[in-house]
Amino acid sequence: MNLESMISDRARAVEASGIREVFRRRADMVDPIDFSIGQPDFAVPEVMKRAAIRAIEENKHGYTLTQGVLPLIKKIAAHLERDIGWSASRCESSMIVTTGTSGALHIAMLALLNPGDEIIFGDPYFVAYPHMARLCGAKPVFCDTYPDFRMTASRVEPLITSRTKALLLNSPGNPSGAVASARECAELLELCRSRGVLLISDEIYDEFCYADALEPTALAGGAKRCPSPCRVKGSEDAILLIRGFGKTYGCTGWRMGYTVGPKPLIEQMLKMQQYSFVCAPTPMQWSCLEAFDVDMRPQVEAYAKKRDLVVERLGPLTELQRPGGAFYAFVPVPRRVAASSREFFEKALTKNILVVPGGVFSERDTHFRLSFATSDATLERGLEALARLLRG
Repeated sequence: MNLESMISDRARAVEASGIREVFRRRADMVDPIDFSIGQPDFAVPEVMKRAAIRAIEENKHGYTLTQGVLPLIKKIAAHLERDIGWSASRCESSMIVTTGTSGALHIAMLALLNPGDEIIFGDPYFVAYPHMARLCGAKPVFCDTYPDFRMTASRVEPLITSRTKALLLNSPGNPSGAVASARECAELLELCRSRGVLLISDEIYDEFCYADALEPTALAGGAKRCPSPCRVKGSEDAILLIRGFGKTYGCTGWRMGYTVGPKPLIEQMLKMQQYSFVCAPTPMQWSCLEAFDVDMRPQVEAYAKKRDLVVERLGPLTELQRPGGAFYAFVPVPRRVAASSREFFEKALTKNILVVPGGVFSERDTHFRLSFATSDATLERGLEALARLLRG
């Protein structure tokens, strides 16, 4: 049997994640300074751990409804009504608790995209986006956002064709940390509505938005929040919102997310979930009931200080854009230092430093991603070594 000849064109069209290659290289290193992992370094809140243990001890191990357990759906819906102004009752009937945000994105694209359809992403992008589209036979279209990483309506509009089904906005963004302004969000939504394109808002880092990127909202007496197109009044019919728990609460391996949007689309996504993930992990669903009562502001403020340190140390050495959220910096590689981010990555390895080459996230190979989700001591030590490299 020639298994090599049996592999599908679909599988051949998808490259292995470049981040996994970095992880493979890490296995050969002794005590590396690791700036590669996009994972919080703080512990999962104790109340969520206890709830997960309690769910296991109470034998909550079986399948749930495909949509998710009702108490969690109600809790999420109530949170969204407070946070973005979408009706809680409407959210309850148009929501799926998903196997992480990646699970939500996967079933959304399966439900939306036909072969030959197009979906627009900002470049740089989260590594999985274009491959998820290709798995559906669709074409990823890249919106060049360099050098400021802002996905604006003026940059997107020339890319929309008769084949465009969706625009995917990731704010705060991975790998750049860029946060779209309220005006940019509103203009993107207006453009999508005028051209009959679905706006998908991937807000996995919604709580990791730093004070200088927050803007006043019409909710809660004008409280400052992370900008989102979902905050535009009446946006429920035009946006698929995707959020999750992993980054905010440090439980990335629990694989917990949720999606809310137009009911006709959610109904089709439910079918995709039934025949793929079935349901999100049951004990973890019960644990996430506690999440919305946990104050994560101390952790976010601590990460804002890490962000400031990165900008302070590396900003004078290269044209670094100040991240407004998430926990990444997308750092330009000066030409005097290396011809590409891949070359810089290899140089950093010789100093026992792990970063991720920018070509993993982009059609360009000019930057590298630095995750500052690490201890202050490691960050200090690593930034000193990176600064020496960037000085050439």
